[in-house]
Amino acid sequence: MTRKYIDCREFPSETNCTVAMSADTDSELLDAAVQHAVTVHKHQDSPELRAQLKTLFHEGTPPVDAPSR
Repeated sequence: MTRKYIDCREFPSETNCTVAMSADTDSELLDAAVQHAVTVHKHQDSPELRAQLKTLFHEGTPPVDAPSR
């Protein structure tokens, strides 16, 4: 099992979000990422959002330093 992560620092946002999250399973990471996208970034939970978020997953853990955009 490979840990996976998603990192908001990779994408410009109005809030300059610095959240990065990781999990051991795709489903756990997806649930957390959707909750974050809906509550913080005001996206609507939809199959399209979930599919888009899945494409942004990386293997491993988030880097300490913000990734370059």
